[in-house]
Amino acid sequence: MKKKSLIAALALMAAASLPALADEYGRHPFYLHALSDLRTAAWKVEHRRPEDGQVSRDEQVVIDEIHAAIGDLQHAAWLDGKPVEWREPTDAWLPPEGRLHAAADLLRKVRSDVAREEDDPRSRPYQQRGLAHVDLALATAQHAIGDVRRHDLRRE
Repeated sequence: MKKKSLIAALALMAAASLPALADEYGRHPFYLHALSDLRTAAWKVEHRRPEDGQVSRDEQVVIDEIHAAIGDLQHAAWLDGKPVEWREPTDAWLPPEGRLHAAADLLRKVRSDVAREEDDPRSRPYQQRGLAHVDLALATAQHAIGDVRRHDLRRE
């Protein structure tokens, strides 16, 4: 009977310590949220086509910087022990004229998620490079929004 009680106690202790170990390795869950938001933002900009079907130079920079941020943050997430699989955008129904604004909003959210403290020193360079790409994508998206507004005012 003592042996069964001892085994049960050891099993209970082992089970109780597993969540603590999981928290110790790979504690930055925000990378997965940020990656999903970045992919959605890229999709929104890529599918925001003006009448002539051309992507502006600013929009192409936004797309390129988002993809560069995805690469860096995927590497940081991988080093942090996170799965980095693709997730389909959930609100792809948004009309084209609102997609650039939605992408900028997502980039702000990504910046907030990724700018948190990173415990793993191996991930920090990728986190910082990813943030730099997000910042450039956001600044360029805001510039593109201004260009669209000026273009719309000229048409009126």
